[in-house]
Amino acid sequence: MVEQTIILPQHKSRFSAAALWSGFLAHKWFILAVFVLLAFGAWQSVRMILGPAVVVDQAKRGRLIETVVASGHVETPYRVEIGSQIIGTVEEVLVQEGERVTKGQPLISLESRELKATVVQAQGAVAQAEARIRQLDELTLPSAKEALTQADATLLNAQQTYDRTAQLEHNGYATRAALDDAQKTLDVARAVKRAAEFQVYTASPGGSDYVMAQTQLNQARANLDTADSRLGYATVAAPRDGVLISRSVERGTVVQPGKALFVLAPTGELQLVLQIDERNLGKLVLGQKAQASADAYPDRRFVATVTYINPGVDISRATVEVKLTVADPPDYLRQDMTVSVDIEVAAKDGALVLPVRSVHDALSGQPWVLGVKDGRATKRPVKLGLRGNSHIEITEGLAAGDVAIPQSSGVLTGQRLRPVLP
Repeated sequence: MVEQTIILPQHKSRFSAAALWSGFLAHKWFILAVFVLLAFGAWQSVRMILGPAVVVDQAKRGRLIETVVASGHVETPYRVEIGSQIIGTVEEVLVQEGERVTKGQPLISLESRELKATVVQAQGAVAQAEARIRQLDELTLPSAKEALTQADATLLNAQQTYDRTAQLEHNGYATRAALDDAQKTLDVARAVKRAAEFQVYTASPGGSDYVMAQTQLNQARANLDTADSRLGYATVAAPRDGVLISRSVERGTVVQPGKALFVLAPTGELQLVLQIDERNLGKLVLGQKAQASADAYPDRRFVATVTYINPGVDISRATVEVKLTVADPPDYLRQDMTVSVDIEVAAKDGALVLPVRSVHDALSGQPWVLGVKDGRATKRPVKLGLRGNSHIEITEGLAAGDVAIPQSSGVLTGQRLRPVLP
């Protein structure tokens, strides 16, 4: 009997599979490397045919705001230098640099003993002059009026005596000598009355004695006002509300007129002072609005308005000084603080805009972009309009939906690529 078996072929199949697996394990890194190389070659083949994937920008319609960007500093429209109006020694400094003060608040006090003594002396002179006026009103003028009344009575008696003597002399009952004596008595009485009238007039308002006394009183009062004023100068006060931004005086300092002791930044409107590139001068007009922020507080923005454009150009820096007024300044703004400002010079709705990074030679007379046509980078000349911070208006050369390759991509003209929108 002949027996057939298939055990041997089964052993061969098992041996072959085992051998293959053992061989794969033994050469697994080589096989993996070959697979990676084949995949890389296939990817490179596709890349060579279709080009690399490049993120592109797309032209879109939207609102574009053109701004002029600059940095500057904060300052008040003017600063007040505070000094002493008299020579003196500082007795006390009452405020510190950086302190906010109000109008009339004392800042420093000077030694004032001599000034006070001058005031007391001037007050005594005023009292003396007033007493002289009262003396004229209460004593001199009434006495003069009494003397005038008595002189009137004496003159009347002398006139009557003279009349009787003249009649007697005419009738032969009196001598000529008696008549002469009566005439002399009458003349004396008339002189006394004139003197009394003069005394009344000079002691009355408008008379010489009264005018002289009044003048002395006015002078005494003027001297008192001067002394009071000089005593007031011994306290240097703030002329208005504001912040003291500098101080150059200490206790014991001898101060004199003309020397600034404090510099005050008045409360109210603030100005932002900028140096703008002269190339942007034609874009600026008074009244333009701007968004500003302090470098110390970049997330807090406030509104400012262009209120001054210097008519001259700084030839050394090719810049123009521009000032913006902040009508409602935030509390955190400080003198000389650095600020960044975006001045809105133009705006347009429905503009065809493209990121600035995709526009070549934007500042030249022949700007262009690198577009995509039939899978290849193609140079396309364009015309530009408004220029924003990150986008620019395309007036000719592109349509809405067209794409442009950013300059940073490194793609060359004519190179194949696969455009990818971000």
